[in-house]
Amino acid sequence: MFVKRSETPRTAILPDGTVLSLADLPPLDVRWVASRKETVVYAVAYGLLTREEALRRYGLSDEEFDAWVNAIRRHGRMALKVTALQRYRKQ
Repeated sequence: MFVKRSETPRTAILPDGTVLSLADLPPLDVRWVASRKETVVYAVAYGLLTREEALRRYGLSDEEFDAWVNAIRRHGRMALKVTALQRYRKQ
């Protein structure tokens, strides 16, 4: 039995030690919650998906994805919650 070689890795190890695989990605018809947004951002950041694949796969705009990345970078997962948008926006 042969395993098909791929240009992208099948798993990624996050800084906290958890392993992220393609199976951990959210389904295509997803209700976006903070943890799913975070998973997609980490998948792109650690090479599991390319940015273009993520945008196409989930129907995201560049601006929306960039907003997720910036929110995680500045404030962590909590800033991705829709109910907390006002708290983390620039004043």
